[in-house]
Amino acid sequence: MAQQKLKHEQVQYLEFLSEDLERTKEFYSKSFGWKFTDYGPDYTAFEGDYVDGGFTTGKPVKGTVMVILYSDDLEATQQKVKAAGGKIVQDIFSFPGGRRFHFSDPNGYELAVWAH
Repeated sequence: MAQQKLKHEQVQYLEFLSEDLERTKEFYSKSFGWKFTDYGPDYTAFEGDYVDGGFTTGKPVKGTVMVILYSDDLEATQQKVKAAGGKIVQDIFSFPGGRRFHFSDPNGYELAVWAH
């Protein structure tokens, strides 16, 4: 992920589904100049000007995007989400680059929060 100024609890990273990661990487590289880093056969991260995100294998569904916020204090943010009525879908776990958790909001939308 590109080094950038991180703001507490900002929307900072997007994840999309792709049925063909190689075709996806070629398209976005040519269209927008995005650079990709593969993390195994089922995930590739991208970075570009003012955008970071990733593609994971899966069948895209219109409107299917994982919104990921950044937190300076992951545990405190998780407690705030719970206190506000959010449901923890996946507890805090480690991944290359940091830690994160997933939650669903009262409408059923799933989001994630990550930290270094």
